Amino acid sequence: MDSDNTNEVPRFAELQKLVAGMQADFQKFYKDNNKAAGTRVRNAMQELKTFAQSVRTEVQSIKNGAAGGDAGAPAEKDED
Repeated sequence: MDSDNTNEVPRFAELQKLVAGMQADFQKFYKDNNKAAGTRVRNAMQELKTFAQSVRTEVQSIKNGAAGGDAGAPAEKDED
């Protein structure tokens, strides 16, 4: 995979942003024992779970050709 940011995949960037946004609350909860931060961590993890499921569904659809996206392999369609 290319480490160059010019070809960034939007869904991966969205994942990185979501995870990066959790960092402060993780630190506050685990290092400072801040219970409110723990609630925010739990909510963020639920959001991550929902995001992960939507990505899984999207990948499966693209893989099966239902979304019409190019998953890197040519489609096997005969349109004559």
